[in-house]
Amino acid sequence: EQAHRFWNRIAQWVGSKPRPIWIVCSLVLVAFALLLPQFKASGVASSDLFLLQTDSKSGQQILGEHFDAGSGSPTVIIANESSLDAVTDAARIEGVTTVEPVTGPDGSVTVVDGQVALQATLSDPADSLDAEQTVERLRDAVHAVPGSDALVGGPTAVDLDTKDTATRDRTLIIPVVALVVLLVLIVLLRAIVAPILLMLTVIVSFAATLGVSSLLFNHVFGFPGADPVVPLFAFVFLVALGVDYNIFLMTRVREEAARVGTREGTLRALTVTGGVITSAGVVLAATFSALAVIPLLFLAQIAFIVAFGVLLDALIVRTLIVPALTIDLGRRIWWPSALSRSEPQRDEQATTPAG
Repeated sequence: EQAHRFWNRIAQWVGSKPRPIWIVCSLVLVAFALLLPQFKASGVASSDLFLLQTDSKSGQQILGEHFDAGSGSPTVIIANESSLDAVTDAARIEGVTTVEPVTGPDGSVTVVDGQVALQATLSDPADSLDAEQTVERLRDAVHAVPGSDALVGGPTAVDLDTKDTATRDRTLIIPVVALVVLLVLIVLLRAIVAPILLMLTVIVSFAATLGVSSLLFNHVFGFPGADPVVPLFAFVFLVALGVDYNIFLMTRVREEAARVGTREGTLRALTVTGGVITSAGVVLAATFSALAVIPLLFLAQIAFIVAFGVLLDALIVRTLIVPALTIDLGRRIWWPSALSRSEPQRDEQATTPAG
């Protein structure tokens, strides 16, 4: 009963000044979202994935101090035998210390199906971003050799291709997920305006979460960056969870609006669902936060982003922005359904703020 009274007071406050509430809260989220370009998701070195010092990290540091850092994991170039000399010369670029063909026991160059293999030793550690940039330049150099049909592989090239694929997937999957969720909302709420507004609030909340995360990751936690899949995982988690909370609220609002009007229905729905949704958000945030105890960069970042984003959705977006927007727009939010054209008379009588 005490919790019910608390959420009733929250609902009455939102109902008393809906437009200032959603405008101010939205401006705060947009301000945080402006920090999004600072989120570094171009990848990190494999040795930086561990938040604690490990034997592998120590060994890589010692290797780099006494030998060419990439000597333990050379880059491999496959080319036609006829282009061996030209490819060898082309591969001698900045960042590559030595280029040698793979030879057999007798010291002669090994030829398989008219192709030869060369090993290029990089000056930077094989798992570093500098090494990946060297591989990109190396590919450009050997691909320019006529008739070489050169291919560049090896551990560094695999890391580079994996990150490029993750970046392309992120660019494709995020819009597809957003579109599918929007279509589901349209079918569920039988409206267009409400689903679009809900998706906009979730997307702005996601952008604000990454903005805050970039500020803390770069200047407080001192993280070296993030894997390209981190924003993708964060988007999938936060959109799914944020939309869930909005669905719980807005389906109840629609049910109540059909009986008492949009304004009164929103106040009732917020009062009834407030405690349940907020409790679920807090529990979920605490659950994801537990991942931060694992000393892996990826999990620590996902733990913070999802936990913070869930709390932002549950406490700000669903509690303040969505109800305030719904009350401010009134029955227009249900366009083009019949509910947008006529509502119970009580909605008009409830336009005076309570209290």
